[in-house]
Amino acid sequence: MAKLSDPLVVGRVIGDVIDAISPSVKMTVTFNFNKQVYNGHELFPSSVTNKPKVEVHGGDMRSFFTLVMTDPDVPGPSDPYLKEHLHWIVTDIPGTTDATFGREVVNYEMPRPNIGIHRFVFLLFKQKRRQTVISTPSSRDHFNTRKFAEENELGLPVAAVYFNAQRETAARRR
Repeated sequence: MAKLSDPLVVGRVIGDVIDAISPSVKMTVTFNFNKQVYNGHELFPSSVTNKPKVEVHGGDMRSFFTLVMTDPDVPGPSDPYLKEHLHWIVTDIPGTTDATFGREVVNYEMPRPNIGIHRFVFLLFKQKRRQTVISTPSSRDHFNTRKFAEENELGLPVAAVYFNAQRETAARRR
């Protein structure tokens, strides 16, 4: 059971995207070699244009993981009627390595929030074995992380982290 002070509860990742998390490995997400993602921190869309380095610190080379990146705030956080927009899926990531060792099933799409502050969520699931993720989404729109995890028998995520981003306006740039 997640604590009410857990950043994933406070940020409504638990509730809006997943029901719970079963943390058993550590995952680090870093953009441009030096911008590590921490729960709830804001990153500018211009700093997340290239896919991040996602490292799995746990398991072993016989363990395999699936990474999902999604935005649950589409088109805007006050009325997210389109729900999740899928930004990235990588499967078959061996434990103790990073996402470059996995199989990219859905290519990375940079965040482009238009209205309000969006959450961009990285979820790591442990696979039962290699090449077990067979159900892939036909569209990035209307993605459902719970359904994807259920269809591929992934269970609860073993790690999760999210960042916030909003549209960069000319007035904010310097």
